[in-house]
Amino acid sequence: MAEKISRKTEIKKEDYDSPVAEAAEKIIEKDINAGEMELEEEIEKELEGKAYVAPKETSIRNEFLSWTPKTKLGREVKEGKIKNIDEILDSNQKILEDKIVDSLMNLKSDLSSVGQSKGKFGGGKRRAWRQTQKKTKEGNVPNFSALAIVGDEDGHIGVGDGKAKETLPARDKAVRKAKLNLIKIRRACGSFDCSCSEKHSIPMKVIGKSGSVRVILIPAPQGTGLVVADELKKVLRLAGIKDVYSKTFGKQQTTFNLVKACMNALEKTNAK
Repeated sequence: MAEKISRKTEIKKEDYDSPVAEAAEKIIEKDINAGEMELEEEIEKELEGKAYVAPKETSIRNEFLSWTPKTKLGREVKEGKIKNIDEILDSNQKILEDKIVDSLMNLKSDLSSVGQSKGKFGGGKRRAWRQTQKKTKEGNVPNFSALAIVGDEDGHIGVGDGKAKETLPARDKAVRKAKLNLIKIRRACGSFDCSCSEKHSIPMKVIGKSGSVRVILIPAPQGTGLVVADELKKVLRLAGIKDVYSKTFGKQQTTFNLVKACMNALEKTNAK
């Protein structure tokens, strides 16, 4: 039976990180005559009070284990001293490594439609990449820009932009910057004709500005939905807001400024 347990434990070593492997080795030394479920329970008991355990997803776990923190905050996160992103955001600490956010949260990401594909007579659909060109002696050198939005749909949201000579590097830069710019917003039911206690809207009317664009967000009752521009819906959904009214002024077709003005408004929900 000890050989059977040893074989199962080797599988666990591949599926988990080093703290679990150490716990499994201790169980083998005790030669516990147990089944697979009991073996899992024993591993959990051994891990109680130990350092932070990386997520079970293979890619995320491997990145976490191979990550070498370069900042004091990153070392504290990897050592398990900080286990909640709110501890960092509430103390206004600057996040300089995107792996800090990856190890503490499961974020969803989306790209805003900032560019436009070519079409007949000046038409064309909006797309996620904004392309510009530089005239040189060798010819036209293209450059791509992207605007990424990340959030956990529970009051945390971040926006970042990236530029590169190809589309995928621009997207990766934008997602990384969005994680570094992560903020915490306050949600509540601030509508005068809705007296529920759920966090489905914003607590008060807020105004955000970026460039010539002004965005006004107004609390709405349950069932209203997101009465905003399509690009702002991506931001509010990832922030966890379900009902809101809005007004926009200025050059609204400039998506970069439109999204940044919305973020500026959401930051003001934390005002006391």
